[in-house]
Amino acid sequence: MNCQLPTFMEIPELYNIYLKHPVVTTDSRNCPPNSIFFALKGDRFNGNLFAENALEKGCAYAVVDEWDKPENSRIIVVENVLEALQKLANYHRKKLKITIVGITGTNGKTTTKELIATILSKEFNVAFTQGNFNNHIGVPLTLLSINKSHEIGVIEMGANHPGEIRELCNIAEPNIGLITNIGKAHIEGFGSLENVIKTKCELYDFIREHEGKVFVNKDNVTLNEMSEGMDRTLYGRDNPDLFVSGTLSAETPFLHFDWNFFEHPYRVKTHLVGEYNLDNALAAAAIGKYFGINAEYISDALEAYEPKNNRSQFERTQRNDLIIDAYNANPTSMKVMLDFFAKISTDLPKAVILGEMKELGSIAEEEHRKMLDYLSEQTFDKVYLVGNIFQKAQELTYAYIFETVDQLNEELKQNPMVGYYVLLKGSHSVSLEKAIPFL
Repeated sequence: MNCQLPTFMEIPELYNIYLKHPVVTTDSRNCPPNSIFFALKGDRFNGNLFAENALEKGCAYAVVDEWDKPENSRIIVVENVLEALQKLANYHRKKLKITIVGITGTNGKTTTKELIATILSKEFNVAFTQGNFNNHIGVPLTLLSINKSHEIGVIEMGANHPGEIRELCNIAEPNIGLITNIGKAHIEGFGSLENVIKTKCELYDFIREHEGKVFVNKDNVTLNEMSEGMDRTLYGRDNPDLFVSGTLSAETPFLHFDWNFFEHPYRVKTHLVGEYNLDNALAAAAIGKYFGINAEYISDALEAYEPKNNRSQFERTQRNDLIIDAYNANPTSMKVMLDFFAKISTDLPKAVILGEMKELGSIAEEEHRKMLDYLSEQTFDKVYLVGNIFQKAQELTYAYIFETVDQLNEELKQNPMVGYYVLLKGSHSVSLEKAIPFL
């Protein structure tokens, strides 16, 4: 029996196989017929161990970087599976003759990506990042989902370490860039706010080097400075001289705003919760206008979009009115959300349920202390805090503090909350959405 290892396959040859089998999976539990399985490895898993299983389930080929069995024509051996996936995606991107819009930012990038895709889909066949597949694996998978029928790609890029946006840009090669904003997030990985700014602006660096175009919020001082001298289009609030400008008209709690398309005014009533989403909506409108989408289509798309995945959602239960924004949290987004919630006019008593903010590293205790100081100045009727770091806040005497959301749920079962306006805000790993059935 011949146990000699096959030679490593080069990307052009792998690309020819991909063209015949243009569906890619990295999950051996999800193997569409005639797809290609990429056997990725992580700290707790090794996809190579499931390569044959993926073939049995319907994959045409499996790409591996560990193989000590007899040669198999359906097993493709490469030096590194992740690098092969990324190189294949970039090779494919170079073959695509379409515009790629790259989006990053501390807050709002997923919502903005969804809004842009919704608007552009009025006139174009758009491929865009599904969910928040925005990392070194998700970006290649999104690119490899693009085919000849697509006319525009919208790629979300996330990062929690310096240099990651540059790496993702090198894979996706965006022609157009948008940074939603920059705030304190993932400090544990970045080390400092300065490194956050530098990393997010790697998108600007790439666009500048490749003579692309950026869309910039005129109201953001940092982004204005970092994009100086670039080919840029400005949008913002309350400034008719900008390419797109909007004015907040109401928060019910849903965002309503007015904007002008040339001389014609439009009132947009969105399903988005929070004033902070005005900037996201204006960014999407600016890109839609740039691509020639008419104002009615832009406004209709913004009104039709309904947020999901516990992002800026309003839900009325049999007991309470809820604002759910529990997909992620950092000091910037939490403060903005609390400011918004404090301003809402309502006859109902207000309660806030906050999960701790993850990945803040050395500034974690300080930032949570600042949040507690802020809460002590507010007039919320009830405050529930979830997470170990909040355990140090016992002096906030009117707050209920829990180590886990399961403990919170026990409290809500024993002492139900009825007739409240409730805000849920916290990092995804805290899982505040588990409390929703008890509210």
